[in-house]
Amino acid sequence: MFPKRYGILPYVFVVYILMPAFILINETGWKAIFGYVMLALFLISYRQFYFSIMIDEYQYPVWLIGQMLIIFIFGIFYNPNLLFLGFFPANFIGWFPKNRHFYSGLIMLWIIELVPLVYHLYFTQTTYNLYYLFPFIIIMLFIPFGIRSMGKRMELEKQLERANAKIDKYAKREERMRIARDLHDTLGHTLSLITLKSQLIERLTTVDPERIKLEAKEIEKTSRAALKQVRELVSDMRAVKLSDELIEIKKIFQTAGVIFNIELDVDFDEITPLTQNIISMCLKESTTNVIKHSQAKQCSIKINQSSSALNITVEDNGIGFVEKDLNGNGLSGMKERLALIDGELFISSQNGTIVKMKIPIVQKSEKAGAVL
Repeated sequence: MFPKRYGILPYVFVVYILMPAFILINETGWKAIFGYVMLALFLISYRQFYFSIMIDEYQYPVWLIGQMLIIFIFGIFYNPNLLFLGFFPANFIGWFPKNRHFYSGLIMLWIIELVPLVYHLYFTQTTYNLYYLFPFIIIMLFIPFGIRSMGKRMELEKQLERANAKIDKYAKREERMRIARDLHDTLGHTLSLITLKSQLIERLTTVDPERIKLEAKEIEKTSRAALKQVRELVSDMRAVKLSDELIEIKKIFQTAGVIFNIELDVDFDEITPLTQNIISMCLKESTTNVIKHSQAKQCSIKINQSSSALNITVEDNGIGFVEKDLNGNGLSGMKERLALIDGELFISSQNGTIVKMKIPIVQKSEKAGAVL
């Protein structure tokens, strides 16, 4: 009957539309028939509001005028207590985006509410106690301002979300362009030099063996310089720190209601930014699997560092996994990321799931640029 995106709220107010049907029971003849016809039209207009907002902006004021006309007739010729139906158009007037439409609808609402009330109080011998209606009508007449203010705030929030999305998009594009420029400016010349020297060695293979040795040494020095440049570029990128990722993981576990324990025996300062970034992404994937698929109540993360490797273990007490789960995109992505830093991934299922990651530690010698 109503668009699904509005939930059950429109159905709740249908109850208030049906209440006038009990008042019309006291009417007879053509007046009763005409009253029920108007009530049916009022119900149709209420339904159409939710569709005219999406389909045709010109239908909206037409249904609003018809609804207020029905309320006016009810208030004058039937029962002035039916003026409470004005709460319905009061709500929909607030959704007019243009001031001209909004204030025109507001003036019409005041007319159809106040004129019948004054008419019955001063020009008819009514037996109804109408003074109790004044507080409700005052509230009714100012409801459109509240609805409009709420609508503007919602629209501003949507605009802010769109603006933030654009900012994120532009920031990512700018970051990609910056990385591309840095790679071109810093590595382009170095790699071109390596290519030229490699071609020179190929030509000198049978001509000058001693010169080949010198050129090979030059290539080695140049490649080391290129490696240093890559490390500098990586350190400048916006990498995720492992300590920050662990804080986020704690928040996720707390939100999911999973009892967690984190044991650390590691110096984060000794781990390169690239390695921290890759480990952070792998830990995020592992904890996501725990929350989404394992049905675990407890989970522990252990990170310890030896002289030769960094060891990470994620263990839960969930339902485990089947063999085909090992070929999923998430685990494949973890293996690919770890392969970039010569890391290994081990997974087992014993009373839950155990995910182990082993990353070798790169040690630098005292000599400039030498790597062991």
